[in-house]
Amino acid sequence: MVDRELSLSRRDWLRLSSAGLLTSASVPWFESLATAAAERRRPKNCILLWMDGGPSQQHTFDPKPTGEFRSVSTSVPGIEIVEQLPRLSQCMEHLAIVRSMSTEINDHYDAKYLLHTGYRRVTAFEHPAIGCIASHQNGRPGDDMPAFVTIDAGFDKGNGGRLYRSVPAYLGPQHAPLAVHDPADGLENLEHPRSDLDRRLALLDKGEARFARQYAVPAAEARRSAFERAVRLMRSSRSKAFDIEQESPATRDAYGAHAFGESCLLARRLVESGVSFVEIFHRGWDDHEGAAKRISVRAPWMDKGMSALILDLEQRGLLDDTLVVWMGEFGRSPGNGNGHFCRAWSTVWAGGGIRTGQVVGKTSVDGKNPGDRVVDRPVNAADFVATLCLALGIDVHQEFVGPGLRPMPLVEKAAKPIEELLG
Repeated sequence: MVDRELSLSRRDWLRLSSAGLLTSASVPWFESLATAAAERRRPKNCILLWMDGGPSQQHTFDPKPTGEFRSVSTSVPGIEIVEQLPRLSQCMEHLAIVRSMSTEINDHYDAKYLLHTGYRRVTAFEHPAIGCIASHQNGRPGDDMPAFVTIDAGFDKGNGGRLYRSVPAYLGPQHAPLAVHDPADGLENLEHPRSDLDRRLALLDKGEARFARQYAVPAAEARRSAFERAVRLMRSSRSKAFDIEQESPATRDAYGAHAFGESCLLARRLVESGVSFVEIFHRGWDDHEGAAKRISVRAPWMDKGMSALILDLEQRGLLDDTLVVWMGEFGRSPGNGNGHFCRAWSTVWAGGGIRTGQVVGKTSVDGKNPGDRVVDRPVNAADFVATLCLALGIDVHQEFVGPGLRPMPLVEKAAKPIEELLG
């Protein structure tokens, strides 16, 4: 029998090298699950709905009998969410609620870093964010469209600590996200009517290339990578995906006029046009004055935008290939939700070929005890990131090469993917 390793072609070795697999170290944890998932799953897209500041679990997807909001039945018998989310309650067959997130960090920025990377922030060393990993693994090199886009859906309060911005770290600047600061405006300066645009761009390209050769530092590489991406996008007819005004009034009305709904609509257009990962972030969920009043105001636009996104993806045949995840960096303390709470909180998953119409995990019943806790199937940050990667068709037991030729596992070795979602 020919040794399979020796039978790899030069092209295969180059492909492995470009993917960052330059180490022979073995990572045996969960190999059977990861290998099986990689064999049966093709790459998927992802839309991450990030509620920055920490949304209250008991005022959204884990209602309590003693809570300030009443619960309502959903389209899946036996599953209830708060009555303020009527549209999402009727999409429950497309949703899976993980009620047993249990992490260890109540600081905003450190928790955001942990949930975006799967690793604690302990030194100046940076780990790549999940969107950058998806760009590296599922993006198409040289494509007109960026593989990773972030969309700012605005804020209703100026709190929630420092906003985490995804970084590619050792994966390279080409996997940094393209930022959209207002979904209604899309990307500025995409259209250039000047007849001499090509000549001017060629001249600029020469200058950028010369600078990059003379100053071979990460900042220069990042600048050149951004320049090349911008030029490709400017010249592409697919850049129209960034213009939500191309949609019919009826479709725009279905998503709602709030920036969150517009961001969801833009995200759908982007994944439809070839973007692998879109993160939408809405800021201001750090409800120290109590969550009920704030969420009562937010619920209508969140319910409308998120449900429209899921149903639109489903009607267009895109939902099975697009994972949608709703979350923040932690939950709110039991009772009125006025404090940070990392011990027992919720995330919501949809699409992407996962098992939906279910609840994973359980928290204690009353929802008023400060010791409220997970009583079934705890899920930590590494488990979460491993599950997300597997759902996107990414091999989680591979290693990258970090600074100093240091082997860097994609996910912590002790991670336990949520098999209930992956099937």
